[in-house]
Amino acid sequence: MTPHSSPHRLPPLRLARAVPFLYLLPCLALAAPVDLEPTVVSATTTERKLRDAPASVSLIAAEDLRRRPVRDLQEALRGSESLQFNGVGMSRRGISVRGMSSEHTLVLVDGQRISTSSGAIAHSDFDLGWVPVESIERIEVVRGPMSSLYGSEALGGVVNVITRRATDTWTGSGLLDGGVREDGLGGQSHQLGAYLAGPLVPGKLGLALNGESRRQQETPDADERRLSELEGGNADSGGLNLSWTPDDAQRIDLGHQRGRERRWRNSETGGPRSRYYESRDVIERERWSLAHNGQWDWGSSQLRTYRNRLERHNARSDGQPPSNPQRLTDSVVDGHLSMPAFERHLFTLGGEWRKEELEDRSVNTAGDASARHKALFLQDEIAFGPDWSLTLGSRFDKHEAFGWESSPRLYLLHHLSDALTLRAGVGRGYKAPSLKQLSPEYAAVGGGGRFTIYGNPDLKPETNTSYELGADYQGDGWSLKGTVFENDVRDLIQTVCVARCGVRGGEVRNYENVDRARIRGLELGGGVDLPADLRWELNYTYLDARNRTAGQRLGDRSRHLANSQLRWSPNARFSAQLRTEYVGSQVAYSSNVGYALPAYSLWHLELSQKLSENLTLRGGIENLGDQRLADDDTHFTYAEPGRTFHLGLVASF
Repeated sequence: MTPHSSPHRLPPLRLARAVPFLYLLPCLALAAPVDLEPTVVSATTTERKLRDAPASVSLIAAEDLRRRPVRDLQEALRGSESLQFNGVGMSRRGISVRGMSSEHTLVLVDGQRISTSSGAIAHSDFDLGWVPVESIERIEVVRGPMSSLYGSEALGGVVNVITRRATDTWTGSGLLDGGVREDGLGGQSHQLGAYLAGPLVPGKLGLALNGESRRQQETPDADERRLSELEGGNADSGGLNLSWTPDDAQRIDLGHQRGRERRWRNSETGGPRSRYYESRDVIERERWSLAHNGQWDWGSSQLRTYRNRLERHNARSDGQPPSNPQRLTDSVVDGHLSMPAFERHLFTLGGEWRKEELEDRSVNTAGDASARHKALFLQDEIAFGPDWSLTLGSRFDKHEAFGWESSPRLYLLHHLSDALTLRAGVGRGYKAPSLKQLSPEYAAVGGGGRFTIYGNPDLKPETNTSYELGADYQGDGWSLKGTVFENDVRDLIQTVCVARCGVRGGEVRNYENVDRARIRGLELGGGVDLPADLRWELNYTYLDARNRTAGQRLGDRSRHLANSQLRWSPNARFSAQLRTEYVGSQVAYSSNVGYALPAYSLWHLELSQKLSENLTLRGGIENLGDQRLADDDTHFTYAEPGRTFHLGLVASF
């Protein structure tokens, strides 16, 4: 949710710019003056200081994104603790939070939900490209279930992208960046982005514009050049936002964003008469939003309506029928009221109406399906003096297919001192079955033609009950944080063989609620100022993820994850940073056979030099070690770009 304040008068988003070191140490509130402490809104829908947020929240500031090449949300989030980027097929990747599936991560833009595309379109990551990088103000990542506020899909966590808004001063920025692989095997890229915002009528009407164009060459497979290791893509997008403040108490925002993306990859058909072909996808995105925010004597209010549309068309070069065209639409009306009461309480009451629609010839004979959701949520933020706070809340969702679902949450926060904070919480989240999974007429061929999958109208929602206990310490020039957590996941939806099992081309599978999982983990993070103008930041996650139904490890979850950043800032004009990503060993399953995948590390070097007050030159090398995962094990379902040199210019005024 966005802060309930006029963009022309109150500058809460400017506070985030004052703390650019937060993104690679998301667990820390770094040493800074109290009046510059960043605020977050995703944990409660109300504005809170980061250290007071009743959840495990990571913050990624815009300044950090501009230090390195970032093309989409997945790249923006790399380096954040407890996040793993799992393969979803075709070398595409999704965002896994604390070992939960990528389908259990809800993406928001300014608090407005973006539908998870993978539930409707196989092997898709299309929900990660909605926002141009230059329009991002900050990204808030809430680790743990947040269905108590946001409903379905927030089973594992929430990623909320907060965009920049117009103020009473004209501001702008631009980005030009290019990258080339050392080996020359494709993968060359360039990116152009721009943002401009300011007052049309000072104090009353503001305008923000953004645009972005990206080009990425396809990367051939080093072992078989007729296949693609990484797909190529071109993407263009643009948008605008009008902010009207008729008086000091109200703000009305009208926004529109639209984009078109083209992707291509070279693939191979299965079977004894294999042949090569090019598969091409065209993805179109469009988002409309209208919101009213009010600050009143009795509290604050928000009322919004918005609509997201994602459309995908596919074509093949071998004359075979392409995948069905698909259109996914979400229409939402929501709102809430926040009211202080009885000196200690801040009550929030809200509701939501949502209609999701899918147009796809495979979903049923009519070629379309829809579901309506209605929800009511309540929250009480209780302050027991300056050092204790308790947040209680629950959301009640009604789905027209399976009825009511409740998602309660409780979170306790205690500041033992100005430096030490203790946190404890429990919450429940859920994910509704997708429209395809619920359709009794849905049928699709999977596994490269090995089996056919059918829908099941009797499916129940997937649920997760999560517990966490943590502590933060902020010293003079150093800080440390630790959290232990456990997820108890039930009714996970999987495909189950019900007929002709093992017969290639004849096997029949249904969607069923069959699996239970237990995911335990430990998060550690820290940062310290070192001599010679150095700053070192590190986070580490230990994960024990088990399928309790099958009695084995969950696939595609690394037991150990770590991210490190060493930054050198000898003066205000130059900085250099060395980043490391460590992904521990994991298990991958293929045809019910488990394969152990080895650990790997990626190293990145970035340099930044201010040429003038408004112009910065940046450059660096991504994947310094030229790590290729397929050389370590062919069962990796994703790939990393090879050693890539990049150079860019960032302008601002």
